[in-house]
Amino acid sequence: MFPDSLSGFADRLNQVLPMLVREFSRLQPQEVYRGKITLPQILILDFLNSKDKIKMKDIASFMKISTPAATGIVDRLVKSGYALRDYDKKDRRIIKILITPKGVSLLKRIKEERRNLTIKIFKRVSESDRENYLKILTRIRDILCSGDI
Repeated sequence: MFPDSLSGFADRLNQVLPMLVREFSRLQPQEVYRGKITLPQILILDFLNSKDKIKMKDIASFMKISTPAATGIVDRLVKSGYALRDYDKKDRRIIKILITPKGVSLLKRIKEERRNLTIKIFKRVSESDRENYLKILTRIRDILCSGDI
């Protein structure tokens, strides 16, 4: 039964989303599920993978967090060997972050496993429902990224 009000919809969504998050988490690659790497770390690795070398302030801006918070996340990526700091030879105060081959490999594996999981799930959903789902998610992303909330 579909809720007949926006508040009813919100209530139902609040019941369904935690279960989805739990099940998706359970089906994630072992590094993610066992807490060896976090979602913020994966997002930063993906950001690093899309650029050459990135300043900490740009990572903080991308994540919409403080620079010290970004530094903490990057510290753990560096400690795990997924990223490294590159110090400017002329000015050691300038530090850029880059992804390592180990980080690229992990990110590639995570993306491939997520892709396979998505295929397994959505092969059971009609093409029109998949199209509608993607339209809705894209619209939600646009609303969230617009800053109007």
